[in-house]
Amino acid sequence: MNYQITPIRNDFLMKVRQAGIDDQNQPVVTTVAKGGEPCRDVLRRANVGEELILGSYCPFSKPGPYKEYGAVFVLANQTDEPVNYDKIPLPTNSINDYFGEVFVLRAYDKQESISDARLVTPANAEQTIVEFFQQEQVDFIIARFAAYGCYSLRLDRK
Repeated sequence: MNYQITPIRNDFLMKVRQAGIDDQNQPVVTTVAKGGEPCRDVLRRANVGEELILGSYCPFSKPGPYKEYGAVFVLANQTDEPVNYDKIPLPTNSINDYFGEVFVLRAYDKQESISDARLVTPANAEQTIVEFFQQEQVDFIIARFAAYGCYSLRLDRK
């Protein structure tokens, strides 16, 4: 694949963990995981008892009608847990699977406007990513969870 997952911004992680403020400059929510919350910083589901932060995150850098914020969970404490940013974390039948059976992929151009979007399953996600990046105008792809619409990850061309 000619893409890479863009890690959640370090400035965001520092701000929510140290100042308790998110990308909308509002207080974050701290909680203890019930298990299954999608942790954006480690691209897996939370384990029961892990300390989490819930805050609003913006993966966009330009103003405009498509600039969105999404609720994200991150681990409350920094970790050195390895994360694979070279492959979308499709389900493997683990209790910590990041994605479920359906999620959304949205393709954006350099002006950060949506150029295409699809509901996908793990079976057709990789093919959809390939198709999106074959379109010359597509600069990056954002995945969101289907049910709640929360931001899950951003894919950028390598």
